Amino acid sequence: MGIPEYKEVNGKIDTLYHTVPNFQFVDQDSALVTEATVADKIYVADFFFGTCPTICPVMKQQMLRVYEQFKDTPNFAILSHTIDPEHDTVAYLKDYSMRLGVPDNKTWHFLTGDKDKIYQIGSGEGYMVPLGENEDAPGGFIHSGAFLLVDKERRIRGKYDGTNPKEVTALINDIPKLLAEYEQ
Repeated sequence: MGIPEYKEVNGKIDTLYHTVPNFQFVDQDSALVTEATVADKIYVADFFFGTCPTICPVMKQQMLRVYEQFKDTPNFAILSHTIDPEHDTVAYLKDYSMRLGVPDNKTWHFLTGDKDKIYQIGSGEGYMVPLGENEDAPGGFIHSGAFLLVDKERRIRGKYDGTNPKEVTALINDIPKLLAEYEQ
């Protein structure tokens, strides 16, 4: 699970996972979502936009598999960040989530906010995935199809292709393993 880096600490090799910095966005129910929202939870993060004509519909169908499996798990969440906050308003994200069959924000948060902050947490020091505006791309944006598994310390522990059902199955299998690490 995950692609860690390694470094020597006191003569021993230790694992270093990248840590997601603090963040502040708003979800489909106008609730403020910060690192405190996912404190003591593991979560899956991804990036999308509501008018995406290519990979987003596939990604959301695959994320629905994750949601259905873990929607009642109290120490689990999903954070889906729009990369088109100008179009994907809170009202739009609420409608979008309802059309997907996600009636509330108990587990799955569809996030919007300041575009620069979204892009910074996405491709900057946060999740380190490619995303941005591109007038030549279908829909005007490019982004990764990655689903990122994040532990309770906000360390990225796994990266999965959200358009590949086999990789999403691997994610679904890895989530209980990560949850079990905290039960020991």
